[in-house]
Amino acid sequence: MVIAVSGWTIYTIVLILILVIWGGWQLSTVIRRNRVATLIDEKTFQEGMRKAQVVDLREKKDFKAGHILGARSIPFSTFRTAQNQLRPDLPVYLYDQGKTLSTRAAITLGKAGFQEIYILKTGYARWEGKTKKSKY
Repeated sequence: MVIAVSGWTIYTIVLILILVIWGGWQLSTVIRRNRVATLIDEKTFQEGMRKAQVVDLREKKDFKAGHILGARSIPFSTFRTAQNQLRPDLPVYLYDQGKTLSTRAAITLGKAGFQEIYILKTGYARWEGKTKKSKY
């Protein structure tokens, strides 16, 4: 018995496999993030940021174009080497344009033993609080 399989069937199977693998990877990332960090809304972020270390993970040019007042710039591209600037005994509030980089940074901090890690749910893209822009 010979089963004929068209080219489209093979492409469809490969596409479905890719989507399942990608979806599983995304799900595992969310689960790992939720183990080490808490997503918070803008109001909660603003209420707690005075007692925390606020970290902007965007690149320097984006930070200079505008950032949350009181935030320190640690671009994600240099985060692994610069994370030693953060104190593990204080809460860390992370944000980027959305929450992708914050998720990755939170997982890194969790592995380093940080206990209080918070991520701005909407990211800087929807921030309506006080901001600061660099003159240069």
